[in-house]
Amino acid sequence: MTLRLVEFVVAGNEASDLLPVRSAPLLRAYGARRGFWTVLDEGPVERCLALLLELDDGEWTARHVLADAGAENGRTEDGEALAHHDGWVYVFGSHFGSKGGPLRPRRAFVARFREDDAAAGPIPVHVVRNSFRLHRAVNDALAGSPLVLLPPGERVRARFIVETLARGTAREKSWVSRLTPDDLPLNVEAAAFTPAGTVLLGLRFPVTEAGEPILVEVADVPGMFTTEPSWPRALRTYVLTGVTPPGELTGFRAITPTADGAYAAVIGSIDALGKGSVLLDDHPGGGDVTSRHVRFRLPDGGSDDACRLGGELVADLAPFHHVEGVAELDGRPFYVTDEDHRVALWVGRAG
Repeated sequence: MTLRLVEFVVAGNEASDLLPVRSAPLLRAYGARRGFWTVLDEGPVERCLALLLELDDGEWTARHVLADAGAENGRTEDGEALAHHDGWVYVFGSHFGSKGGPLRPRRAFVARFREDDAAAGPIPVHVVRNSFRLHRAVNDALAGSPLVLLPPGERVRARFIVETLARGTAREKSWVSRLTPDDLPLNVEAAAFTPAGTVLLGLRFPVTEAGEPILVEVADVPGMFTTEPSWPRALRTYVLTGVTPPGELTGFRAITPTADGAYAAVIGSIDALGKGSVLLDDHPGGGDVTSRHVRFRLPDGGSDDACRLGGELVADLAPFHHVEGVAELDGRPFYVTDEDHRVALWVGRAG
C-alpha cells in the first residue's frame, strides 16, 4: 500500500486513535473540509485533545484543543480510545497501568464532550472515573465466557494485580472490593459504539491462548453520565479469528465503524518493545509484531455466549509496529502512528 505522510507537532506529544469529525459547524469554524480527533496519550484528558484538519485549500494543520473538566481537571491520564455516539465524542482511558504496573485508578475513566462545542471556546468535558467498575464487569464477563485466555504470567499478576490490591488496601480505598487476585489486567485500546448504543471495547490485553484479539460488548456507558449514574454491564465477548499470524500474539489497537455496517480495526503487538514492559517479560512473543488493518462484522442478533468473528485482512502495515488509529473516509484509509514527540498521519490512496 502506498501511503503519504503528514507530520504534525501537537504539544510535543504522540497520538492515540483517529476519529473523523462529524460536526459541520466545527469544520466551518476552522475552514476545513475534513478532520479527525486524536487524543494525546500523556497527561490528563482535558489537556490531550487535538484536531488534525485538512483545510479548504488542501493544507493540513493540527490544533491543540482547549478543554475544561471542572473538578476532574488533572485527575485522569492515558486516554486511548475515541468513539462517537449521539453527538458526543467519548474518550476511554486505558484502565491499565505503566509498563511495570500497578494498575492506576486515574486511567479507569470515560469522558465525553459535545462535538459542536469545539467550534468555539474551551470544551466542557464531563469525566467519570469508574473506580474499577468497568474492570470488574469485563473481568467477570471474560471469566464466565468459554474463551481460553492466555495466562498473564506470574510477574504480570504480581505487579498489576497483587500490588494494586496491596496499595489500595494500605490506603483504605473503596475500590479494592472490585479487584480479586485472579483478575486479568485490562488494557483498553479501542472503542466503537454499535447501532444499538452498546460499545465494543477492543483489548490490547488480554488475548486468547491462541494469541487472537478480544472484544467485549458493554452496555450503559452513556448512563455513567446521568445525575444518578448507572454503571456499565458487559453483555458479550468476542474473539477475532483468521487475522493473527501463526505464533504471534495480537491485540486491538483501534476500531472504527464503516459505512457498510462493518468495522475496521488495527491489530498489533500486546505492548511496546524497549520500554520495560513486564507484560513482554512474561510474553516476549507479543512485542515484535507489526500492525494489520482488518475488517469484521458482528453477527445478526448477537449471542449470550462468546462468539468467533471471522476477520478479513485489508492491509498488512509492516514495517509499522505502532499504528494507533484507523479511519476509512471518502474511499481511502487514514492511519495515525505513535511516534516520539510528533503526530504522524498516513494517508492512503482512494479505492
